[in-house]
Amino acid sequence: MGWSIHLHLISAIAWIGGAVFMFVLGIFMRDKTAQREVYPRIAPLFGYYQVISLLLLIITGILMVSQNGLLSLLIDGNESEVVLTLQKKLILVGILIILTIVHFIVAYKTNDTQRTFWQNIISRGSSLLIFVINLWILHYAIVIRHYL
Repeated sequence: MGWSIHLHLISAIAWIGGAVFMFVLGIFMRDKTAQREVYPRIAPLFGYYQVISLLLLIITGILMVSQNGLLSLLIDGNESEVVLTLQKKLILVGILIILTIVHFIVAYKTNDTQRTFWQNIISRGSSLLIFVINLWILHYAIVIRHYL
């Protein structure tokens, strides 16, 4: 697998670790004034960091699927355990990408402004789903690595 697995792992650590940090910060920072001071300052930087991590994950993921001969198995409809697990992971990655785009749109549109009720629901809901799906994807990554 070469360098792609290492870059994939580092990017996954950055992506998931950053999501955990922001999730925990959102839960434990109860003071709304402090939240309004902290989030507008760190969120844009964090967002760019996360986009780079996600892009690296996608690029290295595609490389590893191709290098391991899994792309042809995916296209041919192979029903082995590794392919079925990879399909589940890829579906979750697709959902994660959509949720991330939605979250970023709302976050950047409302950065340093008061959010509406629905903007708040969409932002927090997508953040929670991203957090949970990250862990689910990590599980499938571990299972796939076990097969390979």
